[in-house]
Amino acid sequence: MHDYKAPDALLKDRIIMVTGAGSGIGRTAAKTYAAYGATVILLGRTISKLESVYDEIEAAGHPKPAIVPLNLEGAAVKDYEEMAMTIEDNFGQLDGLLHNAAILGQRTPVEQYDPETWNRVMQVNATAPFLLSRAVIPLLRKSSDASVIFTSSSVGRKAKAYWGAYSVSKFALEGLSQLMADELDDERHNIRVNSLNPGATRTNMRAHAYPAENPATNPTPEELMSSYLYLMGPDSKGITGQQIDAQKK
Repeated sequence: MHDYKAPDALLKDRIIMVTGAGSGIGRTAAKTYAAYGATVILLGRTISKLESVYDEIEAAGHPKPAIVPLNLEGAAVKDYEEMAMTIEDNFGQLDGLLHNAAILGQRTPVEQYDPETWNRVMQVNATAPFLLSRAVIPLLRKSSDASVIFTSSSVGRKAKAYWGAYSVSKFALEGLSQLMADELDDERHNIRVNSLNPGATRTNMRAHAYPAENPATNPTPEELMSSYLYLMGPDSKGITGQQIDAQKK
């Protein structure tokens, strides 16, 4: 998977949503999926960042993307349901979903963790992916070959001190990923669900989490895209309920 070479038309005619598409891994994944033929639905809270990604995709001559501005911290159930109806009206179905949006919160002991920050991190990192998945599963069922990827973390598989709500929220995502994989593994076998841990990556979130670290020691998001392409494309059909690492160990 780490050395996977995707064919040029891997995602041709596929409709793929990427959350947190305005920056970091989400931005790179959105542009990469578009480069391989997908119509990408860019979801994020900062319209200017989404418009920048939109412009880059369009300038490169890839399929015209769509922008869905949504603040996951404040979005209500009806916002997700209305968004799903809009996608159905415009595209008919959804072939892929990359849950990538997340916030870091505090890195501090539990006894000092601010409860409001805890709730905010859990809302964005765990509850929002549940609400979004709940709303679009009917659209994924309309695809003949759909893939859902949850962006995990090493601290979502083994907790480490001071990672607080971020760690717990990623554990929750691992559970949601396994739960959905089991529920959706029906006779049609058309929706696969996996978690993907990008590992240490050169992003702003990583820089905030490890301010003393030299960013150059970590791979760029672009260097990890073979795993993101493999899991989103048809070559991973049949792989579901797995915990996958984007970097070789």
